[in-house]
Amino acid sequence: MPYRPNPRRPLPIQFNALHLTGSIALGLWLGFIAIALTCWLAWRLLFNEQLAPLAQAVEQLARPPMIEQPAGQNPMFEQYEDHLRRNEQQQMVEQARSSQHNLSNPKCQFWLQQDQTAPSEKSRANVLQFCD
Repeated sequence: MPYRPNPRRPLPIQFNALHLTGSIALGLWLGFIAIALTCWLAWRLLFNEQLAPLAQAVEQLARPPMIEQPAGQNPMFEQYEDHLRRNEQQQMVEQARSSQHNLSNPKCQFWLQQDQTAPSEKSRANVLQFCD
């Protein structure tokens, strides 16, 4: 005996237009919210990491560049400062030699003699320390 499907019977469904319209509107609204949240999360996860170097570069361009020249970058300026420092030390040593007060100070006399016979940074520093 072959299988025969039952003849279609009508289902007793009644449509309420207000419920149907409300359900469709609610479904559309929830679908829109779900799509918007998905796009926002995807944007935050994917593009923030990729655009971080670009954002950093834009931030760097927005700040004005700081113009500063670190010490030791210009050898001519260092040479000039060194020359000035040596001249100041030499003038102080000459003043110490010509001072009458230093003639009675034995430590000053010793370091003045050392600086005259074997000039060095140490002897100049000691002349400046022990002589007035």
